Amino acid sequence: MKTILCYGDSITWGSDPDRPGLRHAREDRWPEVMRAELGPGYHVLAEGLRGRTTAFDTGLADCDRNGASVLPTVLYTHAPLDLVILMLGSNDLHDMFAAKASVAMQGMRRCVEIVQKHSPRLPGVAAPKVLIAAPPHFVKTTDPFYADIFSRAVEQSRKIGPLYEALAAEMGCAFFDCARHAIASPVDGVHLDVENTRAIGRAIAPLVRDFLTD
Repeated sequence: MKTILCYGDSITWGSDPDRPGLRHAREDRWPEVMRAELGPGYHVLAEGLRGRTTAFDTGLADCDRNGASVLPTVLYTHAPLDLVILMLGSNDLHDMFAAKASVAMQGMRRCVEIVQKHSPRLPGVAAPKVLIAAPPHFVKTTDPFYADIFSRAVEQSRKIGPLYEALAAEMGCAFFDCARHAIASPVDGVHLDVENTRAIGRAIAPLVRDFLTD
């Protein structure tokens, strides 16, 4: 049995742009779709949190949204793991942070380092493999709230994919670009409708299967 941790933000949590504050049905969220595509022999853990960043703090939330801060605890909770899929970076483009793709890349680097160097070392068990997933691009929206807090995100989100792909090559990770398979809803410019979140699960499954059988 291969155990896979999907560590992400609202895209992994399953935020529904058409029902603000609510999430898609479990069977429609991309980690569950991926599990179904993979078939028997795979255990998938979905660890998504709305607003989660790669490595940045916000005092506005009632929980810890710093991905790098929480990640070590999650790794120890679910050890041993065969693969960690890191799908973060969208919230780094919030105007309260630097709102730049290059900063998201540095935060992603820190998360990869944590998985590779600080995962619990169980007897005879190697550190998990890592798959870096670039999030879907932001799109223009007429929603005044999201348009305001992510004022530079449409442009910057298109720069994340190439930066993450180069980082994956440097750090020995697999890479997946969500933007090649899914597009955000113009309702809020950030989140995915049912078909697009399911599309990620279907598209990433073959890569995951091949990566774990190498």
